[in-house]
Amino acid sequence: MDRIEKSIDIGTIVRTQRKNLGLTQVEAAGLCGVGVRFWSELENGKETLHLGKVLSVLLRLGIDLKAKVRL
Repeated sequence: MDRIEKSIDIGTIVRTQRKNLGLTQVEAAGLCGVGVRFWSELENGKETLHLGKVLSVLLRLGIDLKAKVRL
C-alpha cells in the first residue's frame, strides 16, 4: 500500500503486520501497551483514536509512517 487516505488504511496495515508476527489482538495489545478495545478499533479504522497511541503502536510493530508533500 503506497498511500494512506483513510484511517482504515492504517488499520489494514496494522492487522497485516500483527498476523505476520503471529499475534492475536490480545497479545499485540499487551505488547504495545494498549487495551484490546483500542486495538480492535484501530484495526477497524476508527477515526477518533488518540494519535500518540497509534504512533506508539506503529513504532512497536516495526511500521514506519512517512509523509511527503504532494507537488
